[in-house]
Amino acid sequence: MSFVILDLEWNGSYSKVLHRFVNEIIEFGAVKVDDEFNITDKFSVLIKPQIGKKLSGKVHELTKITNEELFEKGIPFLDAVNKFTRFSDGSILMTWSTSDIHALIENYSYFTGDCRLPFLQKYCNLQAYCESCLNIAKSSGQLGLSTCAELLEIEFSQEDQHRAFSDAELSLKCLKKLRDKKPLDGFIVDAGKNNFYEKITYKTRFITDINSDEIDKKQMRFKCDVCGRRARRTSKWKLHNKSFSAEFFCKHCGKTFIGRISFKKKFDCIEIKKKTVEKRERIKGNNNSEAVSHNIVLKTQKDRST
Repeated sequence: MSFVILDLEWNGSYSKVLHRFVNEIIEFGAVKVDDEFNITDKFSVLIKPQIGKKLSGKVHELTKITNEELFEKGIPFLDAVNKFTRFSDGSILMTWSTSDIHALIENYSYFTGDCRLPFLQKYCNLQAYCESCLNIAKSSGQLGLSTCAELLEIEFSQEDQHRAFSDAELSLKCLKKLRDKKPLDGFIVDAGKNNFYEKITYKTRFITDINSDEIDKKQMRFKCDVCGRRARRTSKWKLHNKSFSAEFFCKHCGKTFIGRISFKKKFDCIEIKKKTVEKRERIKGNNNSEAVSHNIVLKTQKDRST
């Protein structure tokens, strides 16, 4: 069994065909490893832009790649795909988060009209694996590659980051540090089954209509943090920053607090995030009535519409 850890760099290019911006890939970088995660081969190639004409200043600043390099040393995207297909040769593909897969699908579909990648048979999201090994809660946000390396006390140069090959190597170092924490098997998915492409390209959205049938109203009940009993809602729900909030009162211990909840629709579930916020007494001249949140609950319910 072999694995290929891939990283990409891309540029926001405006497509006159699609009348929108496309994350145009400008660099492939990858390492191939055996089942003991020893490097057996390496891959690095620049991509000549075909959609955009110029790199954005931000991309140039991050990657240090120049327009001259891309047009002098780069090859067309589909040529790079063919080379990478031969390089990967049926290996399990790994990336840090699914954003690189999204970019690959977007670019391949743009040039061929087909979203199915020829080199993708089995896939592993290394970010999800490392988050699980480190017990990083979903409510804490996504774990960045450099942050993960720092947590694992892996030495790396900041100057080398945001280049595809260096990031692929750093991803491998994180994997090797955590390989004994959990087996990888549970994180490897078959790209040919179980609606892989439909699921991975599904655009998540927040449900902001409180009357939506997708919302389970029972989830909008809150318990008191002090006594654990159900509190009574004393105000109407208000929508702010894609979350619903309302005031609650616990008649058993007299506590007043604000309950907040959000519903994010994913491909096969609705992710629910709840938190309570202590309510302050109003201070003269200060309308701020909320204190820092002290309780966060993350729940996931199955999508009742599927």
